[in-house]
Amino acid sequence: MSDVVEKTLTALPGLLSLDSQPGSTKLSSSSKLGNLIRGITELTSKHEEEKLIQLELTSIKEQVSSPNTSMRQMKELMVRAIYCEMLGYESSFSYIHAIKLAQQGTALEKRVGYLAVSLFLNESHELLLLLVNTVLKDLQSTNLIEVCMALTVVSQMFPKDMIPAILPLVEEKLNHPKEIIRRKAVLALYKFYLIAPNQVQHIHNKFRKALCDKDPGVMTASLHIYLQLIEENPEGYKDLTTSFVTILKQVVGGKLPMDFNYHSVPAPWLQIQLLRILCLLGKNDQSTSEIMYEVLDESLRRAEINHNITYAILFECVKCIYTIHPKSELLEKAAKCIGNFVLSPKINLKYLGLKALTYVVQQDPKLALQHQMTIIECLDHPDLIIKRETLELLFRITNAQNVTVIVDKMLEFLRVNKDDYTTIDLVGKVAELAEKYPLM
Repeated sequence: MSDVVEKTLTALPGLLSLDSQPGSTKLSSSSKLGNLIRGITELTSKHEEEKLIQLELTSIKEQVSSPNTSMRQMKELMVRAIYCEMLGYESSFSYIHAIKLAQQGTALEKRVGYLAVSLFLNESHELLLLLVNTVLKDLQSTNLIEVCMALTVVSQMFPKDMIPAILPLVEEKLNHPKEIIRRKAVLALYKFYLIAPNQVQHIHNKFRKALCDKDPGVMTASLHIYLQLIEENPEGYKDLTTSFVTILKQVVGGKLPMDFNYHSVPAPWLQIQLLRILCLLGKNDQSTSEIMYEVLDESLRRAEINHNITYAILFECVKCIYTIHPKSELLEKAAKCIGNFVLSPKINLKYLGLKALTYVVQQDPKLALQHQMTIIECLDHPDLIIKRETLELLFRITNAQNVTVIVDKMLEFLRVNKDDYTTIDLVGKVAELAEKYPLM
């Protein structure tokens, strides 16, 4: 049996309490789910798998329809049905039973019921209406687990038309003493904003309160909403620039708990979100941009660990620096960073550098001219994607002075290229350049 299967069988009991013996750390040999997983891994053809799954679904259907099936048994049946659905076999007969399990079971059984519903149904499924009253009841529960489960399913899937029914309850949870409840409430409101923005317009001030929450997790959750809001209306949130800069300074300075670190990098995904927000706020605005120069310089300086996540931070930092009102010192540091990416022997970093240059060129083609020869050398790279990105860059930085050199390189590449898509695209670019810069 493969290591993956062994790990799956070991983990499932702890997650779903399906083991037959308390304290067991592995699915028992008599577990029907365990037998199903083992049976599938031993099959040699798709036809055999279909036959086994159909037998399994028939067995599940008979048992869920039986009046003698207990909630504990129903819980295991739902997990087996989930597994069948994950393999691509429909178990629509079990959907209504998943809803009943979420409505009637104990905390653990409700957990499995909610999980099954979230995996089985989509937001437009008619059966989801049957879950509304259960969600309402659980949101008002004094049991934290039930409240968490209700908020989780609301943030994943909920009928758009029923949002007004639960919105007041979700709003109340923004003031809950437990940070996990506040965090899930913010994520639920973010979901509401995505599917029905007009219904949450009146609570924007509460989003600001979430941004200042003492718990970093709640504050981080609020950034999803703010990124969306600022993309749509940057002018309406300029007054929050100082707050975002202060948060980024604290993150970069390692002020957050160690739990937020990833490979010794302080809260990298939070840094990326904040950099994207600052990028939107500082565009075409000198006074706002000046507020963020110091923290951007600090972000560039500190993101020096050789790890993929720091490269992602540097990429966002470079994008931000080239988007906001320019500062010469920062532009030089960003250009050096891009140069290091493009010159890197690692394909991923080279591609990231070319992608960053493509973004820079969109702002001002002259800014990328200093890397012109380095870019041309990338045409000799064996990776086709690198070549395509290089050709796109060369096309964008072409001017009256370098058009002859660049077109010669493009024609030279055409002679050896065997990819039809690239050939068609490149011929179009050469023709466009010939028309734009005719030889006198």
